[in-house]
Amino acid sequence: MPLIRDDAIILQSLAYSETSKILRLLTRSHGVRSVIAKGAMRPRSRFCGLLEPFTVGIATIYLKEGRELQTLGGFDLLRSGQSLGRDLLRFGGASLLAELIVRTAVEEHQPGLYHRLLRALDRIECAPAAELESVLLAEAWGLVADLGYAPILDHCTACGRALDPDEDGVFDYPAGGVRCRECAGGVTGRTVPAAARANLSRLVAGVAVALERTRGYWILLDRFIAHHVADGATIRSLPFLAEVLQP
Repeated sequence: MPLIRDDAIILQSLAYSETSKILRLLTRSHGVRSVIAKGAMRPRSRFCGLLEPFTVGIATIYLKEGRELQTLGGFDLLRSGQSLGRDLLRFGGASLLAELIVRTAVEEHQPGLYHRLLRALDRIECAPAAELESVLLAEAWGLVADLGYAPILDHCTACGRALDPDEDGVFDYPAGGVRCRECAGGVTGRTVPAAARANLSRLVAGVAVALERTRGYWILLDRFIAHHVADGATIRSLPFLAEVLQP
């Protein structure tokens, strides 16, 4: 049975039976892997209290060809994820990124994804409270773009005409971007003013923007992900974040 040892971030941790855990790991060189940590929930387990979401370490994995669920042989702690778990908004934002990666997971090496998530978790952990929501939007929209699902914001998705900087548009969810006013007839979508489109372009580039109102950007993100990333399925972290963000 081949053995690999690789840097890993725990994306998700689920109880399995009364004693074990199933983990989804993002590894640096082997993509996303599902592993079982046998006996992890036993009081004297070497894994006890260690295998929690957003923990970073070096995973030892026993691979068996043809199996989706591999066996975790060891996990050497590099950094705990507990600080993210102590803040509901930070935890929800980190969970959203993890869920997006799991949703688009492949086992092949994805250059840069491991380090991209590591930087995002650092940014979420360190962001001042007043800037946190904008940071979460920037990291979520930026990850969606990096995974290959960037929305079309600079030209009309119907006629292809470049949009003027001061031009409003309508977001066409199935098409994955903005339509100009001339092409928006009959489209059920959200009006995107020129300033909001400029802000959204910056968020997609991973830039946190000072926003007076954020609800519209979350709604766009939720519906865009449903159409283009999750194939209509619910991303559980988004309703959780909506509840946490309620005034």
